[in-house]
Amino acid sequence: MNRSTLFHLALMILCYKTWGAESNATYNGKILATVGSMPSGGIYSASGTANAALRNAVTIRDGRIQVDAGKARPSYCSEATYLVFLKVLSELAEKHAISIDERLAKALRPGSQPDGDGVWGRWNANGPGTAVLFHEQKLGTNFMDPGKAKPGDFLKIFWNDGIGSNEHGHSVIFLGMEQEGGLAFLRFWSSNQPGGYGQKSVPLSRIRRMLFSRLEHPELIRFPEPWRDPYLSRLVHSTSSTAEMEHHSGIITPPPSRGPSLTPDLR
Repeated sequence: MNRSTLFHLALMILCYKTWGAESNATYNGKILATVGSMPSGGIYSASGTANAALRNAVTIRDGRIQVDAGKARPSYCSEATYLVFLKVLSELAEKHAISIDERLAKALRPGSQPDGDGVWGRWNANGPGTAVLFHEQKLGTNFMDPGKAKPGDFLKIFWNDGIGSNEHGHSVIFLGMEQEGGLAFLRFWSSNQPGGYGQKSVPLSRIRRMLFSRLEHPELIRFPEPWRDPYLSRLVHSTSSTAEMEHHSGIITPPPSRGPSLTPDLR
């Protein structure tokens, strides 16, 4: 049995254990199962053709969201992870685990929304788009410590130090850590260059920053008000500090040092 087959078998077992054994408060297993149902291959392209294909892949019928990810080709990273997010929401709505009315369904459908506008515009934005959406709507927890990550977490990878207009990033779904040749690797699923949908493994040394978002409360998804998030909207043309990104993502950081402690040494 080759390495690829073993990895897929392990992923299937993990999906079963996570979704079958844990409570409904954790949806990582459902996300992994949905990743397994997504198409493979194709071409990576962040183009107008890809945006049109994305719109064709998501339709609303009788007030319900329907996702045909096979139509979303060519594809790009934030589109791929958003389709997984929508498929999870759609399946939960079909099972009456969450409620999505027609107004919300229309707001969830990706269109030509600019960065920061609506749900898709938040998800697709530069910087912490997905994390801001999760924080605003209380959909789950955002964090930056890879030691806390679980397979099935959404993840924004930053390849450089920039946040916003000067960033180079990648929207993915975290699958786990690996060791190969004495080096640590991060494995993820997304639409990747150049081959489109699929898994990829990269050395941790290539990554400058990671921002994880864990789906915990999909039942809280709602029509975004206000429609435009001004912070994400301005990141099209400006940059952000790490502290500002953490603030808008709801990440609690330790307070800055105020100098040496005045507590006496009682040793």
